[in-house]
Amino acid sequence: MAHAERHPLGATLALALVGLVFVPLLPGLLWAMGPSLSASVWQALLTDPQFAQALLATLVSSLFGTLLACLMAAGLATRLYPSPAWQRLLQRLPLLLSVPHAAFAVGLFFLIAPSGWLARATGYFLSWASPPEWVTVQDPYGLSLALALAFKESWFLLWVLAGVLGEQAVARQMAVARSLGYSAAQTWRLVLWPQVAPRLGWPVAAAFAYSLSVVDMALILGPGNPPTLAVLTWHWLSNPDARLQAQGGAASMVLLALFSVSAALAYSGWRAWVQRRAYPTGQRLPAVQRPWPWQAPVLGVGYAALGALVVWSVAQSWFFPALWPDAVTWDNWRYADAAPFWTTLWLALAVSLLCLPVVLIWLEWGPKQLNAVLYAPLILPALPLVAAQYAVLLHLRLDASLLALVWSHLLWVLPYMLLTLVGAYRAFDARLMTSARALGCSQLQACLRVKWPLLLRPLLLAWAVGFAVSVAQYLPTLFAGGGRFATVTTEAVALSAGGSRQVLAVQALLQVLLPLAAFALAFSWVRLRRRNRLGLR
Repeated sequence: MAHAERHPLGATLALALVGLVFVPLLPGLLWAMGPSLSASVWQALLTDPQFAQALLATLVSSLFGTLLACLMAAGLATRLYPSPAWQRLLQRLPLLLSVPHAAFAVGLFFLIAPSGWLARATGYFLSWASPPEWVTVQDPYGLSLALALAFKESWFLLWVLAGVLGEQAVARQMAVARSLGYSAAQTWRLVLWPQVAPRLGWPVAAAFAYSLSVVDMALILGPGNPPTLAVLTWHWLSNPDARLQAQGGAASMVLLALFSVSAALAYSGWRAWVQRRAYPTGQRLPAVQRPWPWQAPVLGVGYAALGALVVWSVAQSWFFPALWPDAVTWDNWRYADAAPFWTTLWLALAVSLLCLPVVLIWLEWGPKQLNAVLYAPLILPALPLVAAQYAVLLHLRLDASLLALVWSHLLWVLPYMLLTLVGAYRAFDARLMTSARALGCSQLQACLRVKWPLLLRPLLLAWAVGFAVSVAQYLPTLFAGGGRFATVTTEAVALSAGGSRQVLAVQALLQVLLPLAAFALAFSWVRLRRRNRLGLR
C-alpha cells in the first residue's frame, strides 16, 4: 500500500504545500491568456513586422542548439564510455554545470565578439589595428545564441547520461555485448541507444523548452532588432498597454504551440524509427578508433569563458588587439555594488530551504502519480507560466513584494530539487525503514532517524541544485519583483546591454561563485559527517 494511502494526513499536507505553488497558476493562466483569445489580437500579432523574423530566429536557435547539444553529448558518451577518459570527463562536469546560463553567455560573448579573445588572438599575429567587421554575436538568425545553448545544454545532457550509464544493468549489457565480439559502436547502436534514448526524452524536452523561451541569454547573444520571439514576448508582456500585453500572451501561446508540435514530431519520428529498426544480424565489425575532435571543445569552451570573465574582472584597461590587459587591479571588485549579491544570497537561501522539506514530504507521502505535473515547469516554455504568476500577484496585490519574489522562484526550484532527489529516494533500501518501524518508530521518526540521515548526500546535493536554480532565475525576478529587486543575474543582463565590461564580468562571476559555494558547502558537510559513518551515502 502506498504511503499516501496509509497516511492521509501526510498526503493532505503534501498536496497542500505543493498546491500553494501550483494551483494559483490555473486562474493566473486564464487571467493572463484570456484577453489573447481575441481574433483581433492574433491578427495584430501575425501582421506585426517583427513577428516573422523573431519566429525564424527562435526556431533556428532552439532547434539547432538542442540538436547540436544532443549530438555532442551522444558523441562523447559513445566515444568515451566506459573508459577512464569518461570518468575524467564526469569529474570536470560539476564546475561547468554550476555556471548559470547568463554568466556563460557573458563569458562566451567575451570570447567570440569581434573584439573578443579569439579575435584578439588572431589580430595580434595579423597586426590588426581595429576589430574586424564580423557578426559573431547578436546575428539576425540567432546562431551565436544556438551555439551557447548547445554547449550549455550538452553539459546537462551529459550529466543525465552519466546517471543512466551508471546503472549496473547498462554496464552489464555493455560487457556482455563486447564479450560476444561486438564493437563499441555496434554495442551502442544495437543495444544501448535503443534503451537509453527513451530515458533522455524528458531532459531533451526540458532543454528545448528552455531554448524556446530563454530571455537572459538571448539579450546577451541573440539578435537585437527584431529579437527572438521570447524577448519580443517579454517586451510586450511588460508593456503597460493592455493591447500589447494581450499580444504578448498570444505570442506565449505560439511558443507553447511550437514546443507541442516539435515534441509530437520528435516522438512520432522516434516511434517510426523503433518500428522500422532492423534486428541485429549477428555480424561483428572490428573496432575502428576514429579521432574525436569534440571532447576538448565541449569542455574547453566553458573553461575559456570562465577564464575570460576572470581576466576582465581584474582588468584596468584592455585595448584591442592586446592579448592581456595593460594593467591588473582589484578595484573592480573593491568598488562593486554588493546589494545584488546579498539579495541573491538571501533569496536563494530562503527558496532552497523552503523547498527541501516540501520535497521530502512529497516524496514520502505525496501521490507519486502526480510527479509529472510537478515536472511541468521544466518541460514547458517559461513565459506563459511567468505571465500567469504575474497575473495572480496583480490580482492579489502582492506584486513587487518579498513574498511574491520567493513564491515566483518556488515554481522552478521545487521541480529541479524533486528531479535531483527522486532517484536516490527510490533506490533507498526499504528494509531499513521496515526495521525501524518494527522497533516502534513512527514513519516520521523513522525518516528523521534513519532514512534522511542516510540520504544526507543526495539531500545536500538537491539543496545545492535548488540554490543554483534560484540564483539563475531572471524572468520571475523581473516580473514578480516589479524591477525593485536587483540580483546578480538581472544586473549582469542589464550591464550586457551597454556598460563597463569590468563591472559586467564581476557581476557574472558573482553569479558563478554563489552556486559554487553552495556545492562546496554541501560536499564539505557530507565529508565532515560521514567520517565515522560507513553507511552514510
